[in-house]
Amino acid sequence: MNELSFLQTVAVWALPVIFAITVHEVAHGWMAKRFGDPTADMLGRLTLNPVKHIDPIGTVAVPLILLWLGGLLFGWAKPVPVATENFRRPKQDMAWVAAAGPASNLIMALLWGMIFKLGAALGGSLAWVAIPLMYMGLAGMQINIILAVLNLLPFPPLDGGRVLSGFLPDKWANQYNRIEPYGLLILLVLLASGALGTLLQPLVTGAYTILEKVLQL
Repeated sequence: MNELSFLQTVAVWALPVIFAITVHEVAHGWMAKRFGDPTADMLGRLTLNPVKHIDPIGTVAVPLILLWLGGLLFGWAKPVPVATENFRRPKQDMAWVAAAGPASNLIMALLWGMIFKLGAALGGSLAWVAIPLMYMGLAGMQINIILAVLNLLPFPPLDGGRVLSGFLPDKWANQYNRIEPYGLLILLVLLASGALGTLLQPLVTGAYTILEKVLQL
């Protein structure tokens, strides 16, 4: 997408980023409700209306800055509230709630890939439709794969950390969860140092390659 201007790039990425982050949070809330916690539903967070989920920094400012800098693109929304005391098996059920977010991103990556294929199939006289669909399809695949891989990294407060905690023995899980207050700071340091990109690149590339094979791109 290097041939696009910054404003064109923002236009291409806006919808995929908003959907990737919004659906991710809704998936957490939906899974929590399935396990007996209606908190997100009661607060009106089981909706695809992005206004309910947008975090001015994580959903808008950070992605825009990263697009401008040309770095690894990611973001976040306002976390969906979950009351684990409503779960029958709080630790294990929370692991499934956490896993629902990255799972939704993988599903969306597949759907955006299909949109890319639709754009490629149209082509020709419908280039005015086909080209935007292809660009947005590529953006959708990329942002969702990045978010899925990033969130599956096994340290709190990322979803992967909560999944791992849910299957550790209680003593180990309690020790492990002490990392959570420092998790975001660790993530930001890794991002600023470039280590996060180095860590994610082979994982993202591998996931993207698998997606290409599944979709026969």
